[in-house]
Amino acid sequence: MKYKIIVDSCGELTQEMKQDERFASAALTLEVGADTIVDDDSFDQADFLRKVAAYPECPKSACPSPEVYQRGFEADAEHLYAVTLSAELSGSYNSAELGKSLTLEEHPDKKIHVFNSKSASIGETLIALKIQECEEAGMEFEQVVETVDAYIESQHTYFVLENLETLRKNGRLSRVKALVASALKIKPGATPEGTICQLDQARGINKALVKMVDYVKEGENNSSDKILAISHCNCPERVQMVKEALLERMQVKDVIILDTAGVSSMYAN
Repeated sequence: MKYKIIVDSCGELTQEMKQDERFASAALTLEVGADTIVDDDSFDQADFLRKVAAYPECPKSACPSPEVYQRGFEADAEHLYAVTLSAELSGSYNSAELGKSLTLEEHPDKKIHVFNSKSASIGETLIALKIQECEEAGMEFEQVVETVDAYIESQHTYFVLENLETLRKNGRLSRVKALVASALKIKPGATPEGTICQLDQARGINKALVKMVDYVKEGENNSSDKILAISHCNCPERVQMVKEALLERMQVKDVIILDTAGVSSMYAN
């Protein structure tokens, strides 16, 4: 292989990516009481959400070990990449960097780069696809890194939640005042470290979704060459509403819709 891309399991993979040996997932683990759930292809969202609803305390997640990334980096590929959820939200990025260091100790000639997505979920998916696009265009390793870093800085991740309890209890909203039915945004520009900040708020989920659509449109003046990616946690009707509302207002190159995997399902609650 010329290249391999490892995405931690907070980033959902499309079916095409799952069937492509150049993509791999580094699984986080989830804990709900005494149950430990691996966030891989065996993840059952409906069963997981039932367990979370029945358990009085907050579920937890653990990032992949450095050895998981190290094994991934030992693949027979010229260029190796990892994409992790925001370093401000998880230890996955640091774990991947340590896995890179361990690999380079034994294979100093390998070309490896770890991307801090400064995002999560579908944002990671888009970054992985951008890496693939650059590789398929024949870019050199260093040019791929430079191009994808610039892409990350231009990316915007918005999300709306009905329930913020998991985020709040796990300390991911430590800088944010109490919110109800809020539209939130991970801001890679004003907050380049990839923290979560409040962008707006609304009474009721539908009004919040409409506001989110407004912000997406306002923030993307040149969208015709971009991919719109939307992930959802067990709400297919709402995701179609958001998709249709956005496509009425803007042109995009493609649309990707994915159901959230384990980590994103845990925080979306």
